[in-house]
Amino acid sequence: MKSGWIMLHRVVAGIDQLTEKTGQLISWFNLLLVLSVCLVVLLRYFLNVGSIALQETAMYFHALIFLGASGYTLKHQEHVRVDVFYRRMSPKGQALVNSMGTLFLLIPVCLFIGFMSWEYVMQSWSIMETSTDPGGLPAVFLLKSLILCLAFTLFLQGIAELLRSLMLLADVQEVQHG
Repeated sequence: MKSGWIMLHRVVAGIDQLTEKTGQLISWFNLLLVLSVCLVVLLRYFLNVGSIALQETAMYFHALIFLGASGYTLKHQEHVRVDVFYRRMSPKGQALVNSMGTLFLLIPVCLFIGFMSWEYVMQSWSIMETSTDPGGLPAVFLLKSLILCLAFTLFLQGIAELLRSLMLLADVQEVQHG
């Protein structure tokens, strides 16, 4: 195998490993989300106590899970797709569809999201934006930063998927999803 392909294998493996570790870390926030929502419900309906901060905490966990784990979801091919024709295609046909979709849809959308949200997020950081609700969390700027996290993690895993598809199309031994 040529050294260029070996390097691509390493890049794909590195991105996959980063995505996998990130997804595993973020998966623990599901437990924290469930616990925080249960606590909100118990406090509100059984003790008649409300907590804006606790409700916002659940919202932050929810956003972290969905925006932070988007690359992990892509890596494991769990995003919604309409595969009426795709599932009947050969592996090379699927690789062609994946590479074209990544190149002409996924990457441009990630770049668009990143570009369009940059100023929005930076403005929030510049004022260290806090919740507008009394008793809310003082870290809205962190919540908004998850938009950039989505764009970055999805873009990065999209690059890995594109390279994986190109290697398959070039008859280079495929790097397996791990």
